[in-house]
Amino acid sequence: MRGQSPQPAARRLVVATVLLGTLAVSLNNTALNPAIPAFITVFGIDAVTASWVITAFMISMGMTMPVTAWLGNRCGKKRVYLSGLALFLAGSCIGAVAPSMAWVIAARCIQGVAGGLMIPLSLALVFEVYPKEERGRVSGWWGMAVMLAPALGPVVGGLLVQFSSWHALFAVNIPVGVLGWAIGWYWLPSPPARAPQQFDWQGFVLVTLGVGLLLATLSRLKGMAALTDPFNLALVATALFCLALFVRVELRTPAPLLNLHIFAEPSYSLSVAVVVAQSVGMFGCVVLLPLLMQTVLGYGAMWTGVALFSTALFASIFSTLGGRLLDRHGPRAGVAAGMLCSALATMAFGFAGAGASLWLIVTLMAARGVGLGLSYIPVTTAGLNAIPEHLVTEGSAMNNILRRVTASLAVVAVSIYYELRRAQLLAHGAAPAGASGAALNEIFIAIGLLLLLTLPLALLFPKPGELQLTNQKKDEYA
Repeated sequence: MRGQSPQPAARRLVVATVLLGTLAVSLNNTALNPAIPAFITVFGIDAVTASWVITAFMISMGMTMPVTAWLGNRCGKKRVYLSGLALFLAGSCIGAVAPSMAWVIAARCIQGVAGGLMIPLSLALVFEVYPKEERGRVSGWWGMAVMLAPALGPVVGGLLVQFSSWHALFAVNIPVGVLGWAIGWYWLPSPPARAPQQFDWQGFVLVTLGVGLLLATLSRLKGMAALTDPFNLALVATALFCLALFVRVELRTPAPLLNLHIFAEPSYSLSVAVVVAQSVGMFGCVVLLPLLMQTVLGYGAMWTGVALFSTALFASIFSTLGGRLLDRHGPRAGVAAGMLCSALATMAFGFAGAGASLWLIVTLMAARGVGLGLSYIPVTTAGLNAIPEHLVTEGSAMNNILRRVTASLAVVAVSIYYELRRAQLLAHGAAPAGASGAALNEIFIAIGLLLLLTLPLALLFPKPGELQLTNQKKDEYA
Protein backbone atom coordinates (compact mmCIF):
# COMPACT_ATOMS: atom_id res chain seq x y z
CA MET A 1 0.00 0.00 0.00
CA ARG A 2 3.02 2.33 0.16
CA GLY A 3 2.82 4.96 -2.50
CA GLN A 4 -0.98 4.69 -2.54
CA SER A 5 -3.49 6.80 -0.62
CA PRO A 6 -5.59 4.47 1.51
CA GLN A 7 -9.05 5.66 2.44
CA PRO A 8 -9.47 6.84 6.05
CA ALA A 9 -11.74 3.89 6.87
CA ALA A 10 -9.15 1.42 5.55
CA ARG A 11 -6.39 3.09 7.56
CA ARG A 12 -8.50 2.90 10.72
CA LEU A 13 -9.03 -0.84 10.13
CA VAL A 14 -5.25 -1.28 9.88
CA VAL A 15 -4.91 0.44 13.25
CA ALA A 16 -7.76 -1.67 14.64
CA THR A 17 -6.14 -5.01 13.84
CA VAL A 18 -2.75 -3.86 15.16
CA LEU A 19 -4.39 -2.59 18.36
CA LEU A 20 -6.26 -5.87 18.85
CA GLY A 21 -3.05 -7.87 18.50
CA THR A 22 -1.05 -5.49 20.71
CA LEU A 23 -3.80 -5.45 23.31
CA ALA A 24 -3.97 -9.26 23.44
CA VAL A 25 -0.19 -9.65 23.85
CA SER A 26 0.22 -6.79 26.35
CA LEU A 27 -2.77 -7.84 28.44
CA ASN A 28 -1.66 -11.47 28.48
CA ASN A 29 1.81 -10.41 29.60
CA THR A 30 0.53 -9.55 33.10
CA ALA A 31 -2.87 -11.24 33.32
CA LEU A 32 -1.37 -14.52 34.53
CA ASN A 33 0.38 -12.92 37.54
CA PRO A 34 -2.63 -13.43 39.88
CA ALA A 35 -2.87 -17.08 38.80
CA ILE A 36 0.53 -18.10 40.19
CA PRO A 37 -0.95 -19.26 43.54
CA ALA A 38 -3.55 -21.27 41.60
CA PHE A 39 -0.82 -23.01 39.57
CA ILE A 40 1.06 -23.84 42.79
CA THR A 41 -2.08 -25.38 44.29
CA VAL A 42 -3.40 -27.21 41.22
CA PHE A 43 -0.11 -28.71 40.02
CA GLY A 44 1.64 -29.07 43.41
CA ILE A 45 4.71 -27.07 42.38
CA ASP A 46 6.86 -24.49 44.13
CA ALA A 47 6.84 -20.73 43.56
CA VAL A 48 10.04 -20.78 41.49
CA THR A 49 8.55 -23.22 38.98
CA ALA A 50 5.28 -21.28 38.87
CA SER A 51 7.14 -18.04 38.16
CA TRP A 52 8.25 -19.51 34.83
CA VAL A 53 4.76 -18.63 33.60
CA ILE A 54 6.06 -15.06 33.53
CA THR A 55 9.74 -15.70 32.83
CA ALA A 56 9.18 -18.02 29.85
CA PHE A 57 7.05 -15.42 28.09
CA MET A 58 9.59 -12.62 28.66
CA ILE A 59 12.62 -14.63 27.55
CA SER A 60 10.92 -16.10 24.46
CA MET A 61 9.80 -12.66 23.34
CA GLY A 62 13.25 -11.13 23.85
CA MET A 63 14.97 -13.91 21.92
CA THR A 64 12.56 -13.70 18.96
CA MET A 65 12.61 -9.94 18.37
CA PRO A 66 16.07 -9.79 16.72
CA VAL A 67 14.98 -12.02 13.81
CA THR A 68 11.69 -10.21 13.13
CA ALA A 69 13.19 -7.64 10.77
CA TRP A 70 14.86 -10.30 8.60
CA LEU A 71 11.64 -12.33 8.44
CA GLY A 72 9.63 -9.21 7.59
CA ASN A 73 11.97 -8.33 4.74
CA ARG A 74 12.15 -11.93 3.53
CA CYS A 75 8.48 -12.91 3.77
CA GLY A 76 6.63 -9.59 4.04
CA LYS A 77 5.51 -7.77 7.18
CA LYS A 78 1.84 -8.71 6.83
CA ARG A 79 2.55 -12.42 6.49
CA VAL A 80 4.92 -12.47 9.48
CA TYR A 81 2.56 -10.43 11.67
CA LEU A 82 -0.44 -12.65 10.89
CA SER A 83 1.73 -15.74 11.42
CA GLY A 84 2.68 -14.34 14.83
CA LEU A 85 -0.97 -13.71 15.67
CA ALA A 86 -1.88 -17.25 14.57
CA LEU A 87 0.95 -18.58 16.74
CA PHE A 88 -0.37 -16.54 19.67
CA LEU A 89 -3.81 -18.10 19.16
CA ALA A 90 -2.22 -21.57 19.04
CA GLY A 91 -0.43 -20.90 22.32
CA SER A 92 -3.67 -19.67 23.87
CA CYS A 93 -5.53 -22.80 22.75
CA ILE A 94 -2.79 -25.06 24.17
CA GLY A 95 -2.81 -23.16 27.44
CA ALA A 96 -6.59 -23.31 27.74
CA VAL A 97 -6.53 -27.13 27.73
CA ALA A 98 -3.07 -27.68 29.28
CA PRO A 99 -3.07 -30.83 31.46
CA SER A 100 0.18 -30.03 33.31
CA MET A 101 2.49 -27.18 34.26
CA ALA A 102 4.91 -28.23 31.54
CA TRP A 103 2.21 -27.61 28.94
CA VAL A 104 1.35 -24.25 30.51
CA ILE A 105 4.98 -23.14 30.27
CA ALA A 106 5.19 -24.44 26.70
CA ALA A 107 2.09 -22.41 25.84
CA ARG A 108 3.70 -19.31 27.36
CA CYS A 109 6.86 -19.88 25.32
CA ILE A 110 4.77 -20.05 22.14
CA GLN A 111 2.93 -16.86 23.12
CA GLY A 112 6.27 -15.15 23.83
CA VAL A 113 7.64 -16.09 20.40
CA ALA A 114 4.43 -14.76 18.85
CA GLY A 115 4.72 -11.50 20.78
CA GLY A 116 8.33 -11.14 19.64
CA LEU A 117 7.13 -11.33 16.02
CA MET A 118 4.13 -9.02 16.45
CA ILE A 119 5.27 -6.12 18.63
CA PRO A 120 8.17 -4.84 16.45
CA LEU A 121 5.98 -5.14 13.32
CA SER A 122 2.88 -3.46 14.76
CA LEU A 123 4.07 0.14 14.42
CA ALA A 124 5.88 -0.67 11.17
CA LEU A 125 2.58 -1.81 9.62
CA VAL A 126 0.76 1.29 10.82
CA PHE A 127 3.55 3.48 9.42
CA GLU A 128 2.98 1.86 6.01
CA VAL A 129 -0.35 3.69 5.67
CA TYR A 130 0.33 6.93 7.58
CA PRO A 131 2.77 9.66 6.50
CA LYS A 132 5.34 10.87 9.03
CA GLU A 133 3.40 14.03 9.86
CA GLU A 134 0.43 11.94 11.09
CA ARG A 135 2.24 9.13 12.88
CA GLY A 136 2.36 10.84 16.27
CA ARG A 137 -1.43 10.84 16.54
CA VAL A 138 -1.87 7.23 15.49
CA SER A 139 1.03 5.99 17.63
CA GLY A 140 -0.73 7.71 20.54
CA TRP A 141 -3.65 5.32 20.05
CA TRP A 142 -1.20 2.42 19.97
CA GLY A 143 0.42 3.80 23.11
CA MET A 144 -2.91 3.74 24.95
CA ALA A 145 -3.05 -0.03 24.50
CA VAL A 146 0.60 -0.53 25.41
CA MET A 147 0.30 1.58 28.57
CA LEU A 148 -3.14 0.53 29.80
CA ALA A 149 -3.21 -3.18 29.01
CA PRO A 150 -0.38 -4.27 31.38
CA ALA A 151 -2.07 -2.43 34.25
CA LEU A 152 -5.45 -3.96 33.46
CA GLY A 153 -3.94 -7.43 33.08
CA PRO A 154 -3.75 -8.31 36.80
CA VAL A 155 -7.27 -6.96 37.35
CA VAL A 156 -8.71 -9.00 34.49
CA GLY A 157 -6.65 -12.03 35.49
CA GLY A 158 -7.75 -11.80 39.11
CA LEU A 159 -11.43 -11.61 38.16
CA LEU A 160 -11.16 -14.56 35.76
CA VAL A 161 -9.36 -16.72 38.33
CA GLN A 162 -11.85 -15.81 41.05
CA PHE A 163 -15.03 -16.34 39.06
CA SER A 164 -13.88 -18.97 36.56
CA SER A 165 -10.50 -20.77 36.43
CA TRP A 166 -6.97 -20.20 35.22
CA HIS A 167 -7.93 -21.84 31.90
CA ALA A 168 -9.98 -18.74 31.11
CA LEU A 169 -6.79 -16.62 31.15
CA PHE A 170 -5.79 -18.34 27.91
CA ALA A 171 -9.26 -18.80 26.43
CA VAL A 172 -10.10 -15.08 26.65
CA ASN A 173 -7.41 -14.33 24.05
CA ILE A 174 -9.01 -16.50 21.39
CA PRO A 175 -11.96 -14.32 20.27
CA VAL A 176 -9.85 -11.15 20.35
CA GLY A 177 -7.09 -12.82 18.34
CA VAL A 178 -9.47 -14.33 15.78
CA LEU A 179 -11.13 -10.94 15.22
CA GLY A 180 -7.75 -9.23 14.83
CA TRP A 181 -6.55 -11.91 12.40
CA ALA A 182 -9.72 -11.69 10.27
CA ILE A 183 -9.51 -7.90 9.97
CA GLY A 184 -5.78 -8.07 9.28
CA TRP A 185 -6.17 -10.65 6.54
CA TYR A 186 -8.29 -8.24 4.53
CA TRP A 187 -6.96 -4.83 5.52
CA LEU A 188 -3.32 -4.95 6.57
CA PRO A 189 -1.01 -3.42 3.95
CA SER A 190 1.09 -5.82 1.90
CA PRO A 191 4.37 -4.01 1.20
CA PRO A 192 6.54 -6.05 -1.16
CA ALA A 193 9.21 -8.20 0.43
CA ARG A 194 12.72 -6.92 -0.13
CA ALA A 195 15.30 -8.88 -2.07
CA PRO A 196 16.23 -11.82 0.14
CA GLN A 197 19.64 -11.59 1.78
CA GLN A 198 21.73 -14.30 3.36
CA PHE A 199 20.63 -15.10 6.90
CA ASP A 200 23.16 -13.98 9.49
CA TRP A 201 23.38 -17.23 11.48
CA GLN A 202 26.38 -16.08 13.50
CA GLY A 203 24.64 -12.90 14.60
CA PHE A 204 21.42 -14.78 15.31
CA VAL A 205 23.10 -17.33 17.59
CA LEU A 206 25.05 -14.64 19.46
CA VAL A 207 22.15 -12.26 20.05
CA THR A 208 19.58 -14.89 21.00
CA LEU A 209 22.03 -16.60 23.34
CA GLY A 210 23.12 -13.28 24.83
CA VAL A 211 19.64 -11.82 25.31
CA GLY A 212 18.16 -15.12 26.48
CA LEU A 213 20.90 -15.80 29.02
CA LEU A 214 20.84 -12.22 30.33
CA LEU A 215 17.07 -12.10 30.80
CA ALA A 216 16.99 -15.57 32.36
CA THR A 217 19.79 -14.72 34.78
CA LEU A 218 18.34 -11.36 35.75
CA SER A 219 15.10 -13.09 36.65
CA ARG A 220 17.10 -15.21 39.14
CA LEU A 221 18.73 -12.27 40.91
CA LYS A 222 16.35 -11.68 43.81
CA GLY A 223 18.90 -10.55 46.38
CA MET A 224 22.55 -10.06 47.28
CA ALA A 225 23.09 -13.80 47.77
CA ALA A 226 21.99 -14.51 44.21
CA LEU A 227 24.13 -11.65 42.91
CA THR A 228 27.29 -13.13 44.42
CA ASP A 229 26.53 -16.69 43.29
CA PRO A 230 29.44 -17.74 40.99
CA PHE A 231 27.05 -19.58 38.66
CA ASN A 232 24.92 -16.47 38.15
CA LEU A 233 28.01 -14.32 37.64
CA ALA A 234 29.29 -16.76 35.03
CA LEU A 235 25.95 -16.62 33.20
CA VAL A 236 25.97 -12.82 33.16
CA ALA A 237 29.58 -12.76 31.93
CA THR A 238 28.74 -15.25 29.16
CA ALA A 239 25.69 -13.21 28.11
CA LEU A 240 27.67 -9.96 27.96
CA PHE A 241 30.48 -11.67 26.03
CA CYS A 242 27.97 -12.97 23.45
CA LEU A 243 26.40 -9.53 23.07
CA ALA A 244 29.81 -7.87 22.67
CA LEU A 245 30.70 -10.39 19.95
CA PHE A 246 27.31 -9.76 18.34
CA VAL A 247 28.02 -6.02 18.08
CA ARG A 248 31.42 -6.73 16.54
CA VAL A 249 29.98 -9.19 14.02
CA GLU A 250 27.08 -6.95 13.02
CA LEU A 251 29.33 -3.95 12.37
CA ARG A 252 31.52 -6.02 10.04
CA THR A 253 29.12 -8.28 8.15
CA PRO A 254 27.71 -6.96 4.85
CA ALA A 255 24.23 -8.40 5.59
CA PRO A 256 23.69 -8.03 9.36
CA LEU A 257 20.74 -9.46 11.22
CA LEU A 258 20.25 -6.04 12.85
CA ASN A 259 21.73 -2.97 11.19
CA LEU A 260 23.46 -1.25 14.12
CA HIS A 261 24.48 1.63 11.86
CA ILE A 262 21.08 3.20 12.48
CA PHE A 263 22.52 4.38 15.81
CA ALA A 264 24.57 6.80 13.70
CA GLU A 265 21.32 8.73 13.21
CA PRO A 266 21.28 11.15 16.19
CA SER A 267 17.50 11.32 16.54
CA TYR A 268 17.20 7.55 16.79
CA SER A 269 20.00 7.31 19.36
CA LEU A 270 18.45 10.13 21.38
CA SER A 271 15.07 8.41 21.33
CA VAL A 272 16.55 5.15 22.61
CA ALA A 273 18.39 6.97 25.42
CA VAL A 274 15.17 8.68 26.56
CA VAL A 275 13.17 5.43 26.38
CA VAL A 276 15.82 3.59 28.39
CA ALA A 277 15.76 6.27 31.12
CA GLN A 278 11.97 6.23 31.26
CA SER A 279 12.04 2.42 31.47
CA VAL A 280 14.25 2.65 34.55
CA GLY A 281 11.74 5.00 36.16
CA MET A 282 8.68 3.06 35.07
CA PHE A 283 9.74 -0.44 36.11
CA GLY A 284 11.77 0.70 39.09
CA CYS A 285 8.68 2.34 40.54
CA VAL A 286 6.67 -0.83 39.95
CA VAL A 287 9.00 -2.46 42.50
CA LEU A 288 9.29 0.53 44.83
CA LEU A 289 5.68 1.62 45.17
CA PRO A 290 4.32 -1.58 46.80
CA LEU A 291 7.18 -1.45 49.31
CA LEU A 292 6.47 2.19 50.10
CA MET A 293 2.71 1.85 50.44
CA GLN A 294 2.56 -1.47 52.29
CA THR A 295 5.81 -1.54 54.31
CA VAL A 296 6.16 2.14 55.22
CA LEU A 297 2.74 3.75 54.88
CA GLY A 298 0.63 0.76 55.88
CA TYR A 299 -1.83 0.72 52.98
CA GLY A 300 -3.20 -2.54 51.57
CA ALA A 301 -2.61 -4.22 48.24
CA MET A 302 -5.85 -2.82 46.80
CA TRP A 303 -4.72 0.79 47.23
CA THR A 304 -1.32 -0.11 45.80
CA GLY A 305 -3.13 -1.36 42.72
CA VAL A 306 -5.15 1.87 42.52
CA ALA A 307 -1.97 3.96 42.61
CA LEU A 308 -0.28 1.86 39.92
CA PHE A 309 -3.40 1.96 37.78
CA SER A 310 -3.51 5.76 37.98
CA THR A 311 -0.10 5.88 36.27
CA ALA A 312 -1.26 3.59 33.46
CA LEU A 313 -4.54 5.45 33.03
CA PHE A 314 -2.98 8.90 32.73
CA ALA A 315 -0.16 7.57 30.57
CA SER A 316 -2.68 6.13 28.12
CA ILE A 317 -4.74 9.32 28.07
CA PHE A 318 -1.76 11.63 27.56
CA SER A 319 -0.19 9.38 24.91
CA THR A 320 -2.70 10.78 22.43
CA LEU A 321 -1.84 14.36 23.44
CA GLY A 322 1.87 13.57 23.18
CA GLY A 323 1.29 12.15 19.71
CA ARG A 324 -0.54 15.30 18.55
CA LEU A 325 2.24 17.49 19.93
CA LEU A 326 4.75 15.40 18.00
CA ASP A 327 2.86 15.84 14.73
CA ARG A 328 2.42 19.60 15.17
CA HIS A 329 5.57 20.75 16.93
CA GLY A 330 8.11 17.93 16.74
CA PRO A 331 9.47 15.95 19.70
CA ARG A 332 11.29 18.70 21.60
CA ALA A 333 8.60 20.39 23.68
CA GLY A 334 6.37 17.42 24.46
CA VAL A 335 9.17 15.00 25.32
CA ALA A 336 10.99 17.57 27.48
CA ALA A 337 7.76 18.40 29.34
CA GLY A 338 7.09 14.71 29.89
CA MET A 339 10.59 14.03 31.20
CA LEU A 340 10.35 16.99 33.58
CA CYS A 341 6.96 15.87 34.86
CA SER A 342 8.18 12.29 35.43
CA ALA A 343 11.38 13.48 37.12
CA LEU A 344 9.71 15.89 39.53
CA ALA A 345 6.93 13.46 40.46
CA THR A 346 9.45 10.66 41.09
CA MET A 347 11.70 12.88 43.20
CA ALA A 348 8.69 14.05 45.19
CA PHE A 349 8.29 10.51 46.53
CA GLY A 350 11.73 10.86 48.07
CA PHE A 351 10.60 13.88 50.10
CA ALA A 352 7.03 12.79 50.86
CA GLY A 353 7.89 11.19 54.20
CA ALA A 354 6.13 8.56 56.27
CA GLY A 355 3.05 10.74 56.71
CA ALA A 356 2.19 10.97 53.01
CA SER A 357 -1.53 10.71 52.37
CA LEU A 358 -3.06 8.23 49.96
CA TRP A 359 -4.27 11.01 47.69
CA LEU A 360 -0.78 12.50 47.48
CA ILE A 361 0.60 9.13 46.42
CA VAL A 362 -2.11 8.63 43.79
CA THR A 363 -1.63 12.19 42.52
CA LEU A 364 2.13 11.75 42.16
CA MET A 365 1.64 8.45 40.37
CA ALA A 366 -0.86 10.11 38.03
CA ALA A 367 1.69 12.87 37.37
CA ARG A 368 4.24 10.20 36.48
CA GLY A 369 1.68 8.81 34.04
CA VAL A 370 1.29 12.24 32.43
CA GLY A 371 5.05 12.38 31.95
CA LEU A 372 5.17 8.91 30.43
CA GLY A 373 2.30 9.68 28.09
CA LEU A 374 3.93 12.86 26.80
CA SER A 375 7.34 11.32 26.23
CA TYR A 376 7.50 7.51 26.06
CA ILE A 377 5.61 6.62 22.86
CA PRO A 378 6.12 10.00 21.10
CA VAL A 379 9.90 9.81 21.44
CA THR A 380 9.83 6.24 20.12
CA THR A 381 7.87 7.44 17.09
CA ALA A 382 10.25 10.34 16.55
CA GLY A 383 13.21 7.97 16.56
CA LEU A 384 11.60 5.58 14.07
CA ASN A 385 10.62 8.50 11.83
CA ALA A 386 14.28 9.48 11.62
CA ILE A 387 15.52 6.23 10.06
CA PRO A 388 14.85 4.85 6.56
CA GLU A 389 11.48 3.22 6.09
CA HIS A 390 12.90 -0.23 5.37
CA LEU A 391 14.73 -0.20 8.73
CA VAL A 392 11.75 0.72 10.90
CA THR A 393 11.17 -2.90 11.97
CA GLU A 394 14.82 -3.28 12.95
CA GLY A 395 14.70 0.01 14.85
CA SER A 396 11.54 -1.06 16.66
CA ALA A 397 13.05 -4.45 17.55
CA MET A 398 16.23 -2.92 18.99
CA ASN A 399 14.19 -0.35 20.91
CA ASN A 400 12.09 -3.11 22.46
CA ILE A 401 15.07 -5.33 23.29
CA LEU A 402 16.97 -2.51 25.00
CA ARG A 403 13.84 -1.47 26.88
CA ARG A 404 13.22 -4.97 28.23
CA VAL A 405 16.84 -5.56 29.22
CA THR A 406 17.00 -2.15 30.90
CA ALA A 407 13.77 -2.81 32.77
CA SER A 408 15.13 -6.11 34.08
CA LEU A 409 18.39 -4.45 35.13
CA ALA A 410 16.48 -1.67 36.88
CA VAL A 411 14.38 -4.14 38.86
CA VAL A 412 17.49 -6.03 39.99
CA ALA A 413 19.44 -2.87 40.87
CA VAL A 414 16.55 -1.34 42.82
CA SER A 415 15.84 -4.55 44.72
CA ILE A 416 19.46 -5.16 45.70
CA TYR A 417 20.12 -1.55 46.75
CA TYR A 418 16.97 -1.59 48.87
CA GLU A 419 18.02 -4.83 50.56
CA LEU A 420 21.59 -3.65 51.28
CA ARG A 421 20.70 -0.12 52.39
CA ARG A 422 17.88 -1.29 54.64
CA ALA A 423 20.16 -3.86 56.29
CA GLN A 424 22.78 -1.16 56.84
CA LEU A 425 20.28 1.20 58.48
CA LEU A 426 18.88 -1.59 60.67
CA ALA A 427 22.41 -2.40 61.83
CA HIS A 428 22.74 1.22 62.98
CA GLY A 429 19.63 0.98 65.12
CA ALA A 430 16.92 2.31 62.78
CA ALA A 431 13.36 1.02 63.12
CA PRO A 432 12.24 -1.37 60.35
CA ALA A 433 9.72 1.05 58.84
CA GLY A 434 12.18 3.93 59.10
CA ALA A 435 14.96 1.92 57.47
CA SER A 436 12.67 0.89 54.62
CA GLY A 437 11.43 4.46 54.15
CA ALA A 438 14.93 5.95 54.06
CA ALA A 439 16.17 3.37 51.53
CA LEU A 440 13.16 3.94 49.30
CA ASN A 441 13.50 7.73 49.49
CA GLU A 442 17.09 7.52 48.28
CA ILE A 443 16.14 5.33 45.33
CA PHE A 444 13.24 7.57 44.30
CA ILE A 445 15.50 10.64 44.37
CA ALA A 446 18.21 8.84 42.38
CA ILE A 447 15.73 7.79 39.67
CA GLY A 448 14.31 11.33 39.55
CA LEU A 449 17.82 12.74 39.08
CA LEU A 450 18.48 10.26 36.27
CA LEU A 451 15.36 11.49 34.48
CA LEU A 452 16.39 15.12 35.01
CA LEU A 453 19.85 14.42 33.59
CA THR A 454 18.24 12.79 30.55
CA LEU A 455 15.87 15.73 29.95
CA PRO A 456 18.38 17.88 27.98
CA LEU A 457 18.59 15.12 25.37
CA ALA A 458 15.03 16.01 24.34
CA LEU A 459 16.23 19.48 23.39
CA LEU A 460 18.77 18.04 20.95
CA PHE A 461 16.10 16.76 18.56
CA PRO A 462 15.88 18.69 15.28
CA LYS A 463 13.39 21.52 15.11
CA PRO A 464 10.14 20.97 13.16
CA GLY A 465 10.71 21.14 9.43
CA GLU A 466 14.39 20.18 9.59
CA LEU A 467 15.46 17.12 7.66
CA GLN A 468 15.78 14.13 9.97
CA LEU A 469 17.99 12.16 7.64
CA THR A 470 19.95 13.13 4.54
CA ASN A 471 19.81 11.13 1.33
CA GLN A 472 23.47 10.35 1.78
CA LYS A 473 22.76 8.63 5.12
CA LYS A 474 19.86 6.73 3.60
CA ASP A 475 22.19 5.34 0.97
CA GLU A 476 24.67 4.34 3.67
CA TYR A 477 22.01 2.41 5.59
CA ALA A 478 20.46 0.71 2.56
